[in-house]
Amino acid sequence: MNRNLEIHIVSFNVPYPANYGGVIDAFYKVKALYESGVKINLHCFKYDRPESGELNKYCKSVNYYDRPKKLRYFFSKTPFIVITRSNKKLFKALQADQLPIIFEGLHTTYFLNKLSNRNRNIVVRTHNIEHDYYKKLAKKERNIFNKIFFYSEAFKLKHYLKILKTNIKIASITEKDCGYFKSLNSNTFLIEAFHPHNKVNISSGIGKYILFHGNLSVNENIEGALYILENICSKTDFQFKFAGKEPDKRLYKLINNYKNAEIIANPSDNEMQYLINNAHINLLITFQDTGIKLKLINALYTGRHCIVNNEMVIGTGLESLCHIHNTPEEVIQKIKELINTPFTEQEVNKREKILLKNVNNNHSAQKLINLLV
Repeated sequence: MNRNLEIHIVSFNVPYPANYGGVIDAFYKVKALYESGVKINLHCFKYDRPESGELNKYCKSVNYYDRPKKLRYFFSKTPFIVITRSNKKLFKALQADQLPIIFEGLHTTYFLNKLSNRNRNIVVRTHNIEHDYYKKLAKKERNIFNKIFFYSEAFKLKHYLKILKTNIKIASITEKDCGYFKSLNSNTFLIEAFHPHNKVNISSGIGKYILFHGNLSVNENIEGALYILENICSKTDFQFKFAGKEPDKRLYKLINNYKNAEIIANPSDNEMQYLINNAHINLLITFQDTGIKLKLINALYTGRHCIVNNEMVIGTGLESLCHIHNTPEEVIQKIKELINTPFTEQEVNKREKILLKNVNNNHSAQKLINLLV
């Protein structure tokens, strides 16, 4: 245990409820560090999520800061996601001592230069190669104003990366990202994604449907769902379910054309877990190969057969647990092969062996602690 270690964590958002990518990693990181005996002073930016009493269970202190999105920030050379988190009260709290700091994402690093010059132990947790992520968002965006913003932000973020060349450490979330950031700062380390699972919990046997899940209001997942509907669901008689937050109206419009598909809107955490656990195939398609997809880890820890494309899995170390196919024809053929194939105890054991080695919260927490002491 690490009872003598006390740290600051600066989170880009309130990390509870843990119901989307970045905050899932942030919340379960806090929980895993707490369970390892670390005392945590958590600092959160509050703008679209309320304060959370749940965080008090794991933290010595929880501090909240406003994130004003003023129009003038759009014209700053500093990325909007960074300058809107430049709260002076946060800086005052961080400079009051010499405790180690974890900055969650580039978003929270506005004061990094001032603090890193004080010879203290600082880790920046990178969830993506942010400028690449924003550039891909821009390419997919339909709204012209959002498209301009995303391209502008991508340009600013790429130039902002020089801030990581200071006397800090970088904790990357995938092997691919690790290689990129290591070219900027040799003190870059792979710390795998934190997630809700401490053990593999898979029902063997056969399920009754094929599931695509994710936040259905974001372009990346909308694109994946539309692709499946138009190119795979439309050419088979198998039952498909699309589950997630705030489904886009395009999905509702298209899904009415297919009797073998349904949308499950805004399921609770327990409902979503039930859907994943009882699906026969978790079909996960993305065309944005940035960071790691927490839904992939969730599906592998608790779901049966998993069919993915390259962008979903490459560079995660989890390739051997998935069926990787990149064309509709390949996916349909694999579905036909798997649809009546029970998920066996042998496959469950294989999942346990690889997942508990490659994406294990306890192991990741200890690796992170080693960077902080």
